[in-house]
Amino acid sequence: MSSTNTVSLTYNLAGEYTINRLGYGAMQLTGAGVWGEAADRANALNVLQETVKLGVNFIDTADSYGPHTNEVLIHDALSDQYDQLVIATKGGLTRTGPNQWPVNGDPAYIAQTIEGSLKRLGKKQIQLWQLHRVDPRFSIEETLAPVAAAVKAGKIKHVGLSEVGIEEIERAQKIIPIVSVQNLYNLAQRKWEDVLDYTAQHNIAFIPWYPLASGPDKLSDKINAIAKAHNATTAQIALAWLLRRSANILLIPGTKSITHLKENMAAAGISLSNEEYEALSE
Repeated sequence: MSSTNTVSLTYNLAGEYTINRLGYGAMQLTGAGVWGEAADRANALNVLQETVKLGVNFIDTADSYGPHTNEVLIHDALSDQYDQLVIATKGGLTRTGPNQWPVNGDPAYIAQTIEGSLKRLGKKQIQLWQLHRVDPRFSIEETLAPVAAAVKAGKIKHVGLSEVGIEEIERAQKIIPIVSVQNLYNLAQRKWEDVLDYTAQHNIAFIPWYPLASGPDKLSDKINAIAKAHNATTAQIALAWLLRRSANILLIPGTKSITHLKENMAAAGISLSNEEYEALSE
């Protein structure tokens, strides 16, 4: 892990989009269990609009959030600002109820999800489409075939994967260029260290989901002390550590609260010392 104290706050995605590394994940703007509409839709619209005012230009969603309601919400809140934003969506899960996420990598279903996302987002082209999960019932080559066709047709610009290892990334790369990987990663969950390092070496964006976790119990005293030293929350320190961890990390913390949104965005202004960074990296 690098011990340099220099942190860039932007990342060039796919050599095309300059992304502010503190983005926004819209999953929480749904009902309980990521099911149905947001309990307060007016507030949800306000939160999305405020993200852009605060400098966010990367929004993460999925057709399964709601399902479908999240993409419609993003269209209704932000479609008049699409030219300033990169909207990333995902497909490959079906929904059977709150907190239920069956994987579906059937090529016919994947083709259907792409068309649905285009319609709901009101876009002619999805800038970043990500496979939500690899379905063991189908080879990754089968699942990605309609995605490659959509890229060729101009319906998708760039493609990413989620919850994958290096072998799956390399197999997918033989079908279509992969520009992002979205895996679970935070101070407490570091299973995918090898994937993070691989993506950094190959100029692939790494998008941790659940980035706000503030670490295992063994780090609690350290992160609390560091947060106090910076007059920050432990969640802000967790985000600052991720920004420092690797320059290809794009963060997508989600919240329903504009107050918490502003707190998350303020993490970009926290500069951890080398000693603080190393203490949290143990």
